[in-house]
Amino acid sequence: MIKKNLLLSLLPVLVLTFIVSCNTGNAFDDNSIAKDSVSIAAGEALFNKNCEGCHNFRQDGIGPQLSAITTKLSTDWLTNFIKDPQKIISSGDEHAKTLYAKYKIAMPSFATLKDDEIKHIISFLNTNTDTSKIVKDDNNDIKDPIPAKIQKSNLDAGLQLIAQIPASSDSGKTPLARITQMIVQPTTHKLFVLDLRGKLYQLQQGKPQLYMDMQKLEPNFINEPGLATGFGSIAFHPDFMKNGLMYTTHTEHPGSAKADFAYSDSIKVTLQWVLTEWKVDDVNATTFSGKGRELLRINMVTGIHGMQEISFDPLAKPGDDDYGLLYAGIGDGGCTENGYGFLAHNKKNLWGTIIRIDPAGNNSANGHYGIPKTNPFANIKEDAGEIYAMGFRNPHRTTWTKTGQMLVSNVGQSNIESINLIKPGNDYGWPVREGNFVIHTYGNIGKVYPLEANDSIDHITYPVIEYDHDEGKAVSGGYEYLGSALPALKGKFLFGDIPSGRLLYTDVQDIKQGNFATIKEWNISLNGTSKTLKEICGNDRVDLHFGRDSNGELYIMTKADGKIYKLISASESK
Repeated sequence: MIKKNLLLSLLPVLVLTFIVSCNTGNAFDDNSIAKDSVSIAAGEALFNKNCEGCHNFRQDGIGPQLSAITTKLSTDWLTNFIKDPQKIISSGDEHAKTLYAKYKIAMPSFATLKDDEIKHIISFLNTNTDTSKIVKDDNNDIKDPIPAKIQKSNLDAGLQLIAQIPASSDSGKTPLARITQMIVQPTTHKLFVLDLRGKLYQLQQGKPQLYMDMQKLEPNFINEPGLATGFGSIAFHPDFMKNGLMYTTHTEHPGSAKADFAYSDSIKVTLQWVLTEWKVDDVNATTFSGKGRELLRINMVTGIHGMQEISFDPLAKPGDDDYGLLYAGIGDGGCTENGYGFLAHNKKNLWGTIIRIDPAGNNSANGHYGIPKTNPFANIKEDAGEIYAMGFRNPHRTTWTKTGQMLVSNVGQSNIESINLIKPGNDYGWPVREGNFVIHTYGNIGKVYPLEANDSIDHITYPVIEYDHDEGKAVSGGYEYLGSALPALKGKFLFGDIPSGRLLYTDVQDIKQGNFATIKEWNISLNGTSKTLKEICGNDRVDLHFGRDSNGELYIMTKADGKIYKLISASESK
């Protein structure tokens, strides 16, 4: 079962995704698989770089577990699929068709992958034929966690294309530009758009102007294997125009520097996430120049669900406790599905948490930032005082409603996508819960089970909005509409599903703890013609993200084609 972050720019990821549950009836010709240490090592490096975020040899992740696949599939089939998966699907191949029906997404072509690289990957896979470590299934799971279906509403919105972000992919392959965040600069109200591949653009009259290039600023910067790695997020200090401070996150090679948050060296480190404070030389300049100061560095088991959005509470005013405090969502880094669930759901660690820090302070363990005394665990010696809330797999996006409700969208594993109402110190469950269902942390986490009768003893806080994987695969956190141009959107919280581009909303008044808000689907048109985002961007995987400007008006970004749209009309027929 494919989770959320889905496989975009992953090479054999697809391969393997479409493969594992297939049996072509043609085992590999074992003699054709290289078994020398050089080929295997090269294959392992390629696998770690491109596939590990979606696959392991223990249980299904974004793609199926891969133990013993070299005993089930022919070399030719696998090689051809890697080079052009869509061609294999379109040819009517039964195995590809079956898995496409299961995962509901077409995979991109990997024609640029060299034959020798494919052979090396196969060599490495061939060293993993021990099936004894595969997690055994428990068939007492809930097959359809949320039977009720999301209904279409009468809400229609019109889009207008306002910007095309420059292609950052190799050879024009999708996603064209990995645009994931739009942010407003305080006071000036300028709009900035982030491309995970390392670029930050300022939008000037609809034209993107390069403002910051992380690849040039950080020599150890990496943006592979894709998914959520690269230039992760940006936040301007609310007093930016006075102090020139801004904050970014990015990924680096493992071992680039000593991590502030690490784990046993018996567990592999795939990459490091780094949180940096930048002092800008000239706040009015159209191109960044300045100096950086590292605040925090954390190791990750895999390349998925790392450090997500960083943000300041937009409602906090000077003198408020929350003013100038920086929030960051930190995922579990794939530790759970690789058998290290003990790293998450642990108040001594930052994996799977929302943290809140004071960039101007120095009472942290490394002395580079402060731990606010009002943080829920700040005065407990054994706990990480940075933690504001815990129990998240992938706290992807954070927002606040106009009444001050803090909402975090949490991308789920194989069943539940959720949006959570955040309260300091609360536990949102992962990896003992997915949404309001039990999961077995060291079992098959692709399955969910009903809550026990005495569930309250675990003190888990459940989502206020959730849907299952019959409806989508990965929640794209959105915003409450705060603008004035589109009255039909007043009182609505609009969000969606990342890969499918499905557009959803709920009424803000229904967002209450202990209640699941009703979700409805909304519709869009472009140039007067009703279309889906898949049709508009011409890709089966949309990679949907939202933005909001200083006037509260909403924007849609489609990573597949690197385009940005503004909502310019909205109506709700009776």
